[in-house]
Amino acid sequence: MNDELPPGLEHVRTTDVFDAQTVPAGLLRDHRIAAGVWGRLTVHEGSLRFVFEDRADAPVHIEAGESMIIPPSTPHHVEPEAEVRFAIEFHRSPTGGS
Repeated sequence: MNDELPPGLEHVRTTDVFDAQTVPAGLLRDHRIAAGVWGRLTVHEGSLRFVFEDRADAPVHIEAGESMIIPPSTPHHVEPEAEVRFAIEFHRSPTGGS
């Protein structure tokens, strides 16, 4: 599992911590992070499945303490499990490019 961001990115913001009841509906269906912005999803408790839409037959299981890098403009969704708690950090180039 890749949890390394490209070098030189700056942190923009971090979401609230979500659980299976508070995860926004948009994260549960096909969506993308904006061009030039990278995400790092970190699971704090429990686990979830992370699915890249172009590899839907190969979901990634992410457990507590693990992270997943989400490249810009890459379609994906999450499938939280009952006891999950996770957040997403967003990073971008200091110049705003990718």
